[in-house]
Parts: sequence; structure tokens; C-alpha cells
Amino acid sequence: MRLQKYLADAGLASRRAAEELIRAGRVAVNGEIVIRLGTQVNPEADRVTLDGKVVRAKRRLYVALNKPRGYLCTKADPQGRRTVGQLLPHEWSNLYPVGRLDRDTEGLLFLTNDGEFCLRLTHPRYGVRKTYLAEIEGRAPADLVKRLTQGVTDEGDNLKAETAGVLDSSKTRSLVRLTLREGKYHEVRRLFTSLGIAVLALRRTEIGPIKLGELPLGKWRVLTTDEVKRLLRD
Repeated sequence: MRLQKYLADAGLASRRAAEELIRAGRVAVNGEIVIRLGTQVNPEADRVTLDGKVVRAKRRLYVALNKPRGYLCTKADPQGRRTVGQLLPHEWSNLYPVGRLDRDTEGLLFLTNDGEFCLRLTHPRYGVRKTYLAEIEGRAPADLVKRLTQGVTDEGDNLKAETAGVLDSSKTRSLVRLTLREGKYHEVRRLFTSLGIAVLALRRTEIGPIKLGELPLGKWRVLTTDEVKRLLRD
């Protein structure tokens, strides 16, 4: 990998700040000062130092969590509210959420210490699919699927589902599954609200090819190497 990425992955600095460290002649690879950006290093074989001190790459970790309602997707909250970090082992305090689920939404959430992985799954240009189950108030209108997939404009944002389907419907409540790609702020709730429909409960069940499955509420599991590769390919 590139030397500046190695330094960033080790948690020493951002990618840009790592480039400045290299230009300043403070970084050495196998005992030789390196000032050329883009220099390739082998994390398994090369010895990288900063100001003479060995730099060790952190183990990259990818965790899937079934987030309960009432938890914030942040590492810490100044108001003392519950956060998803409290559901993980203390030694994983360096993990951060990949994207967000609002406080009242539950379901599949990834946490990692890999910035590239986070970018790949959250940036709109990659369009990673995210599937939700929404419990809505009342019987689903006959044209609901059409309206969800045609989309609406709300506060300047175009909100729409890529696919949608009504799984169950009664006079009091209905269950709708929908898949989106862009992941705008509170997009699912805003989409339904713009259509005049109240959301009673919302759960994310899939991100790309990874499903929530039987993971209990509030519990986590480590993603396999194959799952990470599949996510990055999706």
C-alpha cells in the first residue's frame, strides 16, 4: 500500500497530514528516509519509522451490529445518552460507525477503524444498496410502491426508493420493504413523511450483500474477510 495510507491507517494522521510528514523527511522505510509520495510499502515485511520510532499498522476491524432503538450512532455523547459504542467491547473504542441510523431506527450497522471502507460504503457515488423494513400507520395506499419509486422532492433533495414492496397491510398498520442507494439524511422517514404517511418503526435489514439475519438485537459479530470483499465489490 502507499506509505501515506499506511501512516493514516496506523492512526498517526490524516492522509493529507501524513503526506506532509513524508515531505518533511520524518519518515523512513527500512532505515532510509523517504520523501517521495506514493512510495509503496509492504505492511508485512517493511519497517516504517516516524522520527525514529517504529510505526505499526493497526489491525483493521469490521463489525456488524444490530442496533437497538434509543442508541446514538456516535462514539460519545456530551448529554450522556446511550451510544452504539457502549454495546461493543471496551478495547474497540477506536471503532466508528459506517454511516448513521437515527436514534429511533434499529437494525444493521457496521463499525470499523478503516477509513477507506467507510468511504466506500457511505459515499453516494458508490451507491451501496441499503434495505429497510418500515412499519407504517394504516393501510398502505394502492399506489404506494409507485410513489416510493417515483420519488419526491424534500428540502431540495430528491428522495426515492430503488425498489419497494408491501409485505403486509391492514386497517391499522402495514409493513413495507424498500431499498435505497444514496443514503441521504433520514431519507426513509422523510420519504414517507413527504407522502403523508407516519412511520411507526423502522429497521435496516441489509447493506449491500450482507443481511442482518438472526443477529440478536444489541449484539455484534465480526465480518469475515469474504464478507468485506463482497461489500467492496457490490
